[in-house]
Amino acid sequence: MKNPFSKKISDESFELSMRRYDAFFKGEVYDRPPVSITFRKESATNKPEEKTYAAHRERWMDVEQRAKEASWNIDSTEYYADAMPTYFPSLGPEIFSAICGCDYSFAADTAWSFPIINDWETDINKTIMSRYNEYFIAMDKFIRELLKYSKDKFAVGFPDFHAGGDHLAALRNPQNLCTDLIDYPEFVKAKLKSSYADYFKLYEYFYNMITLEGEPTTGWIGLVVNGRYNILQNDFSCMISTKMFEEFFLDGIIDECNRLDHSIYHLDGPDAVKHLDMLLEIKKLDAIQWLYGAGNEGFTRWIPVYQKIQKARKGVFLDCDVNELDDIFAYLKPDGVWFAWIRGITGREHADKVVDRIKNWK
Repeated sequence: MKNPFSKKISDESFELSMRRYDAFFKGEVYDRPPVSITFRKESATNKPEEKTYAAHRERWMDVEQRAKEASWNIDSTEYYADAMPTYFPSLGPEIFSAICGCDYSFAADTAWSFPIINDWETDINKTIMSRYNEYFIAMDKFIRELLKYSKDKFAVGFPDFHAGGDHLAALRNPQNLCTDLIDYPEFVKAKLKSSYADYFKLYEYFYNMITLEGEPTTGWIGLVVNGRYNILQNDFSCMISTKMFEEFFLDGIIDECNRLDHSIYHLDGPDAVKHLDMLLEIKKLDAIQWLYGAGNEGFTRWIPVYQKIQKARKGVFLDCDVNELDDIFAYLKPDGVWFAWIRGITGREHADKVVDRIKNWK
């Protein structure tokens, strides 16, 4: 794969990092686990002029300005060790549901949709993906704007589209969807099937747009892949049993994995970890991002989870504190580990020492 970041990363560094990430996806280790560390530069030129907006929506939807700011932020960042310059075009976590017809609202730091299915029999056909939808048009424009700046500098990410359970929970309301699994299972399964068809169409559309520009594939998790890649998730699954998860949602996740060259599953919170064993049995799933959630911090309390992921030869996403490295070295092997974020690094000299410690981990 030709270095797509020649303005930011040397060819030699890029090739070596990609070998490390390839090993991560295989649950293996090359010369050391990949390590992602970034530093903010003290100065950068051509900062876009700041704009003021009358409403949050105006700021979110000003994709020309946001693309300029994204390019400037990439220029203002040093990518150290195996960190890659990436940017994903966010219009909020439920943007797929908005493209499929839900009303949508923006706040300062997030956005949310409003349920559109009040009655399955009368409303099921209200939720159809349309390329004439204003949010599809906005996302299309956002990515095209980013591609104007990205060549040889950064990868443009695939949008954060939530398919499967999260999408249906947005269409219906999570509490209602819980009872629907019992009361209206056939409607739920039918909608899952049709919404996945819409989702895969969108994936192909934006994948082709990005890769035709010579860009690699990335997402909101900053992995860089040559080929089809995405982050899978079902945050709604924290509300249901493993039996319900298997009956309604597992096949869709398996289908997603089978359509991708590389994948990572975003497993969010203690109430979702009950599904881990089932996820680890998916042959084409490469890695797990385990997020323990606020109030559950600390590597040591989740050692069995990380060990289970590693034993299954899946990649292990680690978000840790620098003071937890000794415990990580003691309880895990370097195989398949990616240090995606290490808190507590104070500067370049400190980072050099941290990477040396990781290099010597056997």
